[in-house]
Amino acid sequence: MSVLTRSLRRLSAALLTAVFVVACGGSNENAPSPASNPEPRAEGDPRLRVEVVASGLEHGWEVGFLPDGKILVPQRPGRLDLLSSGQPGATVTRVDADFDDVWVEHETGLMGMLVHPDFAESRRFTTCQSKLEGGRPVDVRLVTWELSQDYRSARRVVDPLLAGLPVDDVTGRHAGCRLRLDSDGALLVGTGDSARNNLAQDRRSLGGKVLRLDLNTGKPWPGNPWFDSENENERYVLTYGHRNVQGIAIQPDSNEVFLAEHGPTVDDEVNLLVRGGNYGWAPRGDDSAAAYDESVPMTDTVRFPDAVRALWSSGSPTEAICAVEFLSGKQWRGLDGALVVTALKGRKILVMRPTRDGEIGKVSVPRELDGTHGRLRAAQLGPDGALYLTTSNGRDDKVLRITPA
Repeated sequence: MSVLTRSLRRLSAALLTAVFVVACGGSNENAPSPASNPEPRAEGDPRLRVEVVASGLEHGWEVGFLPDGKILVPQRPGRLDLLSSGQPGATVTRVDADFDDVWVEHETGLMGMLVHPDFAESRRFTTCQSKLEGGRPVDVRLVTWELSQDYRSARRVVDPLLAGLPVDDVTGRHAGCRLRLDSDGALLVGTGDSARNNLAQDRRSLGGKVLRLDLNTGKPWPGNPWFDSENENERYVLTYGHRNVQGIAIQPDSNEVFLAEHGPTVDDEVNLLVRGGNYGWAPRGDDSAAAYDESVPMTDTVRFPDAVRALWSSGSPTEAICAVEFLSGKQWRGLDGALVVTALKGRKILVMRPTRDGEIGKVSVPRELDGTHGRLRAAQLGPDGALYLTTSNGRDDKVLRITPA
């Protein structure tokens, strides 16, 4: 990239900063929250107990549960901490791992993480992180690590597991990047379009997609819609036409996959994953020289009549939704089976009830988590049945443990 081109991109980025902050809640930790009018608590829904497990973190992106009850927390600035347990007052210990090549800018840095199902034997976990090379950001990639037996350090064992996820090398916008295993044991990766107008609809790009691959080999998962494509990137693609996938959750019993996606100034979306589906995001089509025009519909069913329609949309204003997770267990009473969606700009959780016919029914906002802890990012159901959340306020961030009161 020439100096002139880079300078022009930086000027454009500066002009877009206000829009970026409003739409994504990216770098402005004091961005205003939309007005909140929680629906009344439904009969049978428990009140929630909110406990602080640990504090002193910085943009915790994920919580990864280890077999002995400890928790790994990757943080966007390139830090990995170990919590001694999931109980309030857990001690926090820094894990010595080399994140010097992680590029941290706005939405980009050390992001999603997945603890391998065979961790007890392999000690492995995989992260999604941006990559600096020769002093400049080159991509977002998956890296597999091995945690030492004493928990004090981690070393890279597969780098990269998968490379080439696009990165906006000026603003760091729209990097994704949530990791989840589906019911077949395949790794699902939600990616962003890196604020480029021609990537989401291009199946030869890994941006603006849900990818499916083998966690151990990094190879495309057999049975992917374009597994036999001559283009290697296309073999990874499970769905396309996404703006910025921030959350992935597997519904118990049905094994359906639900996605959370950032909208521009309107229409954050919760989507149901449809194999091979086009989700209809295309800012200004395929002309790479054109501006990144976000005035187009989030799901453009005029240009793409077969686009997969959202199960739920925020309308205006957006909430900057992030992680999604299903509550499961009788202890949750009326909330058993509900879908929890965290919100960054909205500073709340939204609790949604998927219906049997595949729609979203009632949506409520528990008062205990409505603006009480700032921006909320990760959401994971722990082995103990509690819901764990992370805050993403930029200083003294926390891991929260949520249980029915």
